[in-house]
Amino acid sequence: MDSGSVALAAVAASNAKAQQAVAARLMKMNANADAAVANLLQASQDNLAKLAQAANPPGVGGNLDVSA
Repeated sequence: MDSGSVALAAVAASNAKAQQAVAARLMKMNANADAAVANLLQASQDNLAKLAQAANPPGVGGNLDVSA
């Protein structure tokens, strides 16, 4: 092996290491984004449940006699 091949192998290894680091960072960011979306969906579901309870308090609108 000549010195050019050794240098080329070292550069290729360095590039591969950098690519792996970027890929790991992107995977972590994607996982964080997925968790944020899940939290957002849970919060919106909780808010919707609260709004549904506030719209019809207990004893209001449950029984309506329309047989007149």
